[in-house]
Amino acid sequence: MRRPEFVLSDRRPETSPSVSPLGTPPIEPAFEILVPATPAAPLILASPHSGRVYPETFVGGARLDRLALRRSEDAFVDELYDGARDLGIPLLKAHFPRAYLDPNREPWELDPEMFDDPLPGHVNTDSPRVAAGLGTLARVVTDGQNIYRDKLPFAEAEWRVRTYYEPYHAALRGLIDETRDRFGFCLLVDCHSMPSVGGPMDADRGRRRADFVLGDCHGSACALRVVRAAEESLIRLGYRVGRNIPYSGGYTTRHYGVPRSGAHALQVEVNRDLYMDEKTITRSANLPRLRDHLTKLIRHLCELEPEGLRP
Repeated sequence: MRRPEFVLSDRRPETSPSVSPLGTPPIEPAFEILVPATPAAPLILASPHSGRVYPETFVGGARLDRLALRRSEDAFVDELYDGARDLGIPLLKAHFPRAYLDPNREPWELDPEMFDDPLPGHVNTDSPRVAAGLGTLARVVTDGQNIYRDKLPFAEAEWRVRTYYEPYHAALRGLIDETRDRFGFCLLVDCHSMPSVGGPMDADRGRRRADFVLGDCHGSACALRVVRAAEESLIRLGYRVGRNIPYSGGYTTRHYGVPRSGAHALQVEVNRDLYMDEKTITRSANLPRLRDHLTKLIRHLCELEPEGLRP
């Protein structure tokens, strides 16, 4: 099969002429979109948490070393889905790291204890994510260790949201709208990874997890037959698959998954033990095999009939 022509999208954040209030220059580009010259199917892939460009001022101001900060990453997930290129499916991937700014949250989920000045009224300080320390700017990494030595000015959070969060979501919304206009509906697959065992902050603490967890916000974010198709495809490949527990879908799945409008969103969590060493955050020999299997999953989703998926 001829490999579709791909180009880097021009929907990148505009270059910022200024550094952040803490003196951090912007990551350029903040994200990347590989888009086919002619999209082949009504699918979009997004990898919001595989970014691994850590600003030196951020690392220098952290209590943790770079490896500990990386434990919040969905490391190498963008590589796992790289086979989508051959299928003519666009892939949006962040370069900024999750520990620095999390695009799978509301834009203003912030913990007031992290800041040295009062937060404005539009900030959501009461969400469960904020309570867990995992807001738009996280207070902790996923194993519960505090990130920052000192409190931040609110202006730093505002700069990060304007520089990274808003352009990322503008690009994602643009892809969804274009795909739906072209095909009549859109399926967004939000690509994540999860620790192999529930962590100290999780409800399944200490328990081994399934190979995959499919999150559809308990049936509200996409048509049931999309979830069934993904589940059946992965089971045929030999994997253990769960639904919605412990991850039912984050902000992206909840916000963009509106089936009645022809926009479906499915969060896919893959067990990290399947493709990497979780302690050293290095690729294992099984990564290419898993990549091939995920390409088969995406191909299967491309073949879904549109009945019941359009508005």
